[in-house]
Amino acid sequence: MNAEIIAVGSELLTPERSDTNSLWLTAQLNELGVEVTQKAILGDDRERLATAVTESLKRVPLLILTGGLGPTEDDVTREAVAQALHRRLLFSQEICDEIEARFARAGRKMADINKRQAFVVEGAEKLSNPNGTAPGLWLDLPGGMLMLLPGPPREMMPMFSDICQPRLAARLPQMAIRKRFFRVAGMGESDLDALISPVYKPYLNPVTTILAAEGDVQIHLRARCDSAEAADALAEELGVKILETLGKRVYSQNGDPLEAVVGHMLRDRNETVAVAESCTGGMLGARITDVPGSSAWFLGGFQVYAPEMKARLLGLNQKTLDEHGAVSEAVAKAMADSTRDRTGATYALSITGEAGPESQTPGIDPGVVWIGLASPGGVEAKMFRFFSGRNRVRKMAVQTALNLLRFQLS
Repeated sequence: MNAEIIAVGSELLTPERSDTNSLWLTAQLNELGVEVTQKAILGDDRERLATAVTESLKRVPLLILTGGLGPTEDDVTREAVAQALHRRLLFSQEICDEIEARFARAGRKMADINKRQAFVVEGAEKLSNPNGTAPGLWLDLPGGMLMLLPGPPREMMPMFSDICQPRLAARLPQMAIRKRFFRVAGMGESDLDALISPVYKPYLNPVTTILAAEGDVQIHLRARCDSAEAADALAEELGVKILETLGKRVYSQNGDPLEAVVGHMLRDRNETVAVAESCTGGMLGARITDVPGSSAWFLGGFQVYAPEMKARLLGLNQKTLDEHGAVSEAVAKAMADSTRDRTGATYALSITGEAGPESQTPGIDPGVVWIGLASPGGVEAKMFRFFSGRNRVRKMAVQTALNLLRFQLS
């Protein structure tokens, strides 16, 4: 079965609020074998919402709306659904009495405006809400189902889990969705897709989705079958083929970020790392220490943003800085080598570059970064060119440095 979700509330269209209900509901529906094929966020406009409900019910047999069930004039979900279904709104004295009793238990008098929450779409069944004043509604429709759930997560989640989920499970055909998840570093989204598209395109099931962030590409496989065993087998079949194609480019199959993967590799080898950062200003050290238990493998680091700090804290030769410049292979190597020597770490990473937007180093374009790696086998440095803004350059540099260390440990 396919489903759609509509999150209602003009506040969800502002930068201050996010729609987390749809994400949570999608996870719960997937566990029941229901595929969410579309989500929408709509403001508090009755006409627009009624149109959206009408169109959704033409596409899917299950529609869930969250929000807009409060007592104020801008809470229009009940009215919009009644309009879309060409049904009346009926006042329920029973619901009104329950709301009034809830206020009384809190030592408060119910305002008249709360009576709006006692109106029910004709033919709907009330869904109890022990955590708030807005009851939910359930409607059985010809060929489908419609749920109206409150917007606050502390009300919506238990209502769905306790009432709607068991009811859906009893009505839905046996279906299971199983997923595989790979994280890849060291290649762009388009290059990755060119490599693996011949592998996944023959499969309509599982569905393959590729998502990209700074230096990190995620591959999501979703298999949908009439049993968990069949879905697992199908996801595994395609997953193995993708792994064979990508090899070591895949760094995680359980969702762990790169810093956790690298840290656990160091822990298992009883080895350590330290860092020296210039253009990233501590971002690499912060990523490493985001991992619980990182004190077992991370010794510390140096923030040496200014050239004089590279000389003062790391002991770099001023002649090297003058001859090669702060953004150079020689300086990246010297930073890594000195960091390893001064901390006693097994490995040391260094980053020096021009993050932009304008270059502060003559002859060096914004986006040019040198990354150094010192290890028991020696020291090396590689140059990279990153684009699309200062923040992205810094994030890409950190991700790339971690990936270099991962390959060193592999």
